[in-house]
Amino acid sequence: MFSFSTEITSSQIISDNPLFQRTLKAYELVAQHIVGDVLEIGCGEGYGLEVILKQAKSLTVIDKSKHVLKKIKSKHPQTTVLNQNIPPMYNLKDNSFDVVISFQVIEHIKDVNLFIKEIHRVLKTHGKAYITTPNSKKSIARNPWHFKEYNYKEINSLIKNNFKTYTIEGIQGNKKTDAYYLKNKQSVERFLRFDIFKIQYKIPTVLLKIPYELANRINRNKLLKKNTHLVNGITLEDYSLQEYSQNTLDFFCILKK
Repeated sequence: MFSFSTEITSSQIISDNPLFQRTLKAYELVAQHIVGDVLEIGCGEGYGLEVILKQAKSLTVIDKSKHVLKKIKSKHPQTTVLNQNIPPMYNLKDNSFDVVISFQVIEHIKDVNLFIKEIHRVLKTHGKAYITTPNSKKSIARNPWHFKEYNYKEINSLIKNNFKTYTIEGIQGNKKTDAYYLKNKQSVERFLRFDIFKIQYKIPTVLLKIPYELANRINRNKLLKKNTHLVNGITLEDYSLQEYSQNTLDFFCILKK
């Protein structure tokens, strides 16, 4: 994945702020539940590690990006880093972790049933996994980085095949984030008005990735320029955990072994 990819939400790029705050909210929600040995699958640029490390006895992270893992190891030398494409998860024993975290990852996974089985396998008895993924009902356009996005029924069906005890709630915003979502949707739709034959849904994802990246970055920069106060003004407090509804942006799933 490109280092500039809009798919890896950046804490450093101002135009990413609304999505960065939304992603960071999941770490805030899970912070008080961090105990013992922790595994994070797909850590992005690692901005959630500070939250985890404050409470964890040990931390292991898995990511497919060697560049990301090198930076994490340099900043947090006590962290165990594993460079893997998953699933399966190699070199991890059964019943190894008290907590497993995987935020905004499952939508990238082809063999999702194996992915969930692997999470169940490495969890200790009574351990918990925390998973977030976008609600497909709120997607504006096809994301070529995502193998599949899920609605409530689909994510529920996937989890219950492997976990008997689980909850599915939703991260949602408020009037401020709704205003940003609407402006973003209107802007994206202006881009898509030229795609009268719905080519985005017909061509292979590999051909869509570069145009998607360029258009997405241009769009976010334009939204920042036209709505600077709104883009900069969104914070963690503008997102909250609620029961699933039509306003759910991301599913927040808690799975107990």
